[in-house]
Amino acid sequence: MKKSSLWSLRLGFSGKQASKIEKLGLEKFLKQSYNSKFDTSLPSFLDDDPKTLLELKELRESIKMADSEAKKKILKKEVYSAVEFRKWWISKMRNDEFPLRENMVCFWHNHFVSTSQKVKINYWIYQHNMILRENAFGNFKELTKQILKSNAMVRYLDNGDNKKGKVNENLSRELLELFTIGIGNYTEDDIKNGAKALAGLNVGDEGAVYRKNIEDNSDKIYFRKTGNWKSDDLVDIIFEQKNIPYLITRKILKWFVYDNPPEDLVVYYGDYFRKEKFEIQPLLTKIFTEEFKKENSGNKIKDPLVYILQLCDELEIKDLDDAVIAVFLRQQGMDLYNQVNVKGWDGGNSWLTSQIYLQRNNTADLLCSGKSLNRRVLKTMTNGVEKEKSEYEKIDVKVAFDSDGNNKTIISELSERLLFNVSDSAQKDMENLLKYDFDPKDPHADFAVVRLFNYITKLPEYQLI
Repeated sequence: MKKSSLWSLRLGFSGKQASKIEKLGLEKFLKQSYNSKFDTSLPSFLDDDPKTLLELKELRESIKMADSEAKKKILKKEVYSAVEFRKWWISKMRNDEFPLRENMVCFWHNHFVSTSQKVKINYWIYQHNMILRENAFGNFKELTKQILKSNAMVRYLDNGDNKKGKVNENLSRELLELFTIGIGNYTEDDIKNGAKALAGLNVGDEGAVYRKNIEDNSDKIYFRKTGNWKSDDLVDIIFEQKNIPYLITRKILKWFVYDNPPEDLVVYYGDYFRKEKFEIQPLLTKIFTEEFKKENSGNKIKDPLVYILQLCDELEIKDLDDAVIAVFLRQQGMDLYNQVNVKGWDGGNSWLTSQIYLQRNNTADLLCSGKSLNRRVLKTMTNGVEKEKSEYEKIDVKVAFDSDGNNKTIISELSERLLFNVSDSAQKDMENLLKYDFDPKDPHADFAVVRLFNYITKLPEYQLI
């Protein structure tokens, strides 16, 4: 696989940026990605959703007083917003000129997990998502401070139940275990005292605020430091600890390059991260530029986002509904805004169970045969039931190839774009599909190349980047 194709998949969600990487070089490509603009205006589907505590209270009161029909309308509106929310984000992933920011937002989304199923307030999830977007390439310590005080995180980890004299340790524990320093680098007393410091931090109009009547203003000992610590203080103290950089560098390496990152690289990049005072942009630049120079393809299983968006890009499918992509992701175990637990998606081998692999193959078969996905089709694929042909909408698909080539050059072209490795048996199979007498100028040449592409998508090597 060409370096540009490999890193377009790793940094984005498809091969669309390969030519830019080749033209600009990786460092200039990264700079343009970091400087890419993004829309900060509120999406229209959230216009009528409650945004303040008063509006939320009024909505709840209206639900209590509403009849069954009115309640159905409110529920329908909530479902609509949830669907539009996923479409809104998937559209950014598909259409942004430099999608690295959205890939990084997705990384942080899976690091600072906060699910819509638990939080329930779409506007708070949106605020959380925008904090991640605005700080995607910023400072890890400052991002942690902001997330800790987001309504979504406070609600998700039950800090509204954390009060002076009646402590809830959820947020304090995950701040240490999953968000910053990792297991083995703190004590149970640090969790208990951290929870006291977070007591009274509850949801507010623009973000979480301390409530004076339930906060704990006593002195707490946190990592051997004594004081009347609050949320920002906790983060400052955590980031003074020796092992703070390594959990996050391990996760970044796993997200972008290696399903099982070598420990020496975790430490190497972690030490650099500390030296850069936890600035994310220089860390990413160092990781990407240094790993780009190595032969490290085939070390990571494609997540469902990369799989489906690459498929759409290679088949030049423009009009596949983003809502259908959201359903596909959910069935593949990558439901946006709804990870199974606070640990987030496991990644790695969890992306390639037998059921997921079968569904990927069925999806490729369907799209390559010119049949569009829809929710009914995805449901039947999961249940393993055949549907009538009339239920499939026809779409035009084609795969780009050099029409001045021959069977071997076209096979080589697709292999370099799609596969990190080609075995002898796969090479023979491809040459049997695209025979020596293949005429790229033939009116049906496109169909033959799509068949070849479909074969490639079934190869184990295609699942790896």
